[in-house]
Amino acid sequence: MVLADIIKRWQVLKGRNSILLTGTDEHGMKVQRAAAKAGIDPKPFCDKGAEIFKELARKAEISNDHFIRTTDREHKDAVEYAWFLLQEKGLIYEEKHEGWYSVTDEAFYTQSAVQPYLDPPTGRKMMTSIETGSEVEWSSETNYHFRLSAFREKLLEFYKANPTWVVPEHRMKEVVQSVEAGLEDLSISRPYDRLTWGIRVPGDETQTIYVWLDALVNYITKAGYPWTPGLDTAGGWPADCQVIGKDIVRFHCIYWPAFLMALGLPLPKQIFSHAHWTLGGSKMSKSTGRVVDPFHAIDRFGSDVMRFYMGHEGGVQDDSSYDNIRIIQLYNKFLNHQLGNLASRVMRNKKWSVQGAVQRVGGRSAEEWEEGPGANFWNNSLSKIASKLDSSFELHDPRKAVFQLADFVRGANDFFQMSAPWQKTLSFGPREPGEEVDKIIYEAAEALRLIGILLQPWMPNKANLLLDQLGVRHDRRTFDWCKPGADLEYGEPMIELGVGYSGVLFPPLPSEE
Repeated sequence: MVLADIIKRWQVLKGRNSILLTGTDEHGMKVQRAAAKAGIDPKPFCDKGAEIFKELARKAEISNDHFIRTTDREHKDAVEYAWFLLQEKGLIYEEKHEGWYSVTDEAFYTQSAVQPYLDPPTGRKMMTSIETGSEVEWSSETNYHFRLSAFREKLLEFYKANPTWVVPEHRMKEVVQSVEAGLEDLSISRPYDRLTWGIRVPGDETQTIYVWLDALVNYITKAGYPWTPGLDTAGGWPADCQVIGKDIVRFHCIYWPAFLMALGLPLPKQIFSHAHWTLGGSKMSKSTGRVVDPFHAIDRFGSDVMRFYMGHEGGVQDDSSYDNIRIIQLYNKFLNHQLGNLASRVMRNKKWSVQGAVQRVGGRSAEEWEEGPGANFWNNSLSKIASKLDSSFELHDPRKAVFQLADFVRGANDFFQMSAPWQKTLSFGPREPGEEVDKIIYEAAEALRLIGILLQPWMPNKANLLLDQLGVRHDRRTFDWCKPGADLEYGEPMIELGVGYSGVLFPPLPSEE
């Protein structure tokens, strides 16, 4: 959710209409069994879970426009309509199906995709999926199938024409290799006497629609499917980017495009798949207690700090290990010592005035400035940082973008330290330190202004606090204003800067005081 929200906020920063959908997939055997274990019916069980995720999204400052539940009536209608169309096109048939089934993954696996496993804590022998490690059980039943095999060539043609459709690159290669190896038709229903928690197959009350066909349709449900003629793009489909975990690549990058092709609908423009968070290098698991409470983490560090940590440290290529010590280090060494310290040094010193510097030297062109740290920083960093981040987002790489922004913050500190304005202030004229100091303060203030604007997707509250401290108007906090010299009317703080830790952007953490 955080990754998707960062991408969404960046597009809004660029002035684009951007819609973010998140929600909960609520049907299937896994939920049915979990509800039974909890001793309550599936619907109230899911109601509780959905509320937890809604509250988590709110606390994490997720700016989602929609929150879908696959138990919503409109979603049920969309799934039934999609089923009807697939059936009308002759793409669904009924047949006996046997295979290894994982309740955890809600997926069938072939004999070659499973292996024996001895559970160390219990000594119990079981069969597990080689891909996910989830336990599987033998299943033999009659159900409906989707002619997935008929879409092998179409999928391969699409992948060839869109080689960067899945990012990162190695997951795109895995998808292509999987389809090249051959596709079997997909079982898309379960007997109702075994799976009651789901959407019934239209016209056959003895069968329940397979959870992944049901769940994947959610993306088009909230985009208004089935569409009124002429309004097929009004709800935002096709999606520019779908953000998924690496464990569900097969469903989103093979099954989903095949379903869309079968329905005659456009495919999403890109699938951005991220790696997982581990704890101490091991997979998080409720059963072993190796988990992190996100509510507690947000209460402890604040939503902005947690968003920045997850955006900065979260793995895309490879898994990342969650670590509270690393959060504290990132806060102390970067947010407090680099960004917070620069903001305090520039804005709270009584020898100069940010507003005065902007007014006195802000309108000049960079060419007037002498060679040295100021000219180098202006030309090589200040003038290029916005386009650098934009290029990274165009490649759907928000982690690269936040690293570039962090490097820019460090570069701004280096420039300020090398320029040493405190050594060059003139002794006469209150808060009029001389042209040389004005130039340094103006350039440092411009760096802070750009940092404040560009940081908003990761830290919406802290970024706006920084811009309030600088006195940047609210209608000048978009990407269009991310050019050095674009805004010459800031410098008067909108809030009290205070003394001591009062008004400080990143005060020391409570445990560090």
